[in-house]
Amino acid sequence: MLFRFFITLSAIIISIPSFAQVTEEMTPPVDIKTIIFTGDTQQSQLPIIKLGDRIVLEFDALNANEDDYYYKIEHFDYDWTPSNLSKAEYMSGYDNQRLRTYENSFNTFQIYSHYNLTIPNEYTRGLIKSGNYMLQIFNDYDEMVFSRKFMIFETNASVGVFIRTSRDVKYLYEKQTVDINISSSSIQFNNPAETVKTLIVQNNNLNTAISNVKPQYTLGNELVYKYTTETSFWGGNEFLNFENKDIKGSNSAIQFIELNELYNNFLFTNYVRGNNPYTYNPDIDGNFVITALDTERPWIEADYAWIHFSLLPDANLMNKNIYVYGNFNNYETNEENKMIFNESRGVYEAQLLLKQGFYNYKYVLVDDNDEIQEGAISGNYNQTDNNYKVLVYYRDLGARYDRLVGVGESNSVNITN
Repeated sequence: MLFRFFITLSAIIISIPSFAQVTEEMTPPVDIKTIIFTGDTQQSQLPIIKLGDRIVLEFDALNANEDDYYYKIEHFDYDWTPSNLSKAEYMSGYDNQRLRTYENSFNTFQIYSHYNLTIPNEYTRGLIKSGNYMLQIFNDYDEMVFSRKFMIFETNASVGVFIRTSRDVKYLYEKQTVDINISSSSIQFNNPAETVKTLIVQNNNLNTAISNVKPQYTLGNELVYKYTTETSFWGGNEFLNFENKDIKGSNSAIQFIELNELYNNFLFTNYVRGNNPYTYNPDIDGNFVITALDTERPWIEADYAWIHFSLLPDANLMNKNIYVYGNFNNYETNEENKMIFNESRGVYEAQLLLKQGFYNYKYVLVDDNDEIQEGAISGNYNQTDNNYKVLVYYRDLGARYDRLVGVGESNSVNITN
């Protein structure tokens, strides 16, 4: 009887499906600010780097305690479920090390410690597999403080990216379509509908990325994507911007300044742009740059200021969930950057503590289904200058992880029909 019990129990365990959990980034606490995560050759806050290149993480801790922080690196498959690789298979050296490089702020009202981590380093000598990664930062109590995604790619596939106006005439003036050509001289794409996966990213925002679109045509070893709707993005509008490198002076974006415990920079009130004709306004695709006037080391000499945002709504935006976001907060929508309606002024308001610099930002609406509607306030225009990246993953039959075999990039400034 006991033998039959174990046989039955084993059969039940085997029959239970195992579902790997998708891992999401962790939002930092309020005392962790200005997370800058870049690669060698690009300054966007989503590192997509070539195998063998380095990544650099910087952030400020505003608690003035000179706390110790530690980092860990995990490898993931295309869908952000943990891969089957052991740490020794994707990493040369080891992680779980303390961040040893940090400096305290100098001559600032807001006291902070600035931390810097570069990989490879003497402990983590290199990451030796392509694919998706997560960099996780922990405190002394082994509690995760925040995490950030990054990707490492090989150069085994050529990825052509072409930005077109929408093929759906209903959205001809509002959407942009991404056409893709993938080819390789070193990889034979076996059963590409199952083994090849793509990720299309607009302005380094993973929240709006289009994933897992299958090849529409196969011409020999070339994969072609020319869809009408599946690879279309809303055009959006150019990002708004402000610069406060002179924290004491107003300019074309900053209306006036007040000094309390910290400087307060009040931006001019913005308005709903969706009902107006498109106007070209150069931006840096949602990014930000830390800079401060008359400083040699802006990473520790730039101060923090309360930035006051305000938006004059139209009738359609009353009693709605509106947020101000950009790459400076990883395109997140949370209580910290949610706008509150000021009845006395008739505007939505938000104040964010940001380090001196040049910032792109945008107002977005989150609907009742928790979907982000960027165009509800800014409008959608096919002329908008957007950056697009296409990541190509491949897992051959019998392979144990998803390789990132190629990356392509284009800009809609050269959009064609």
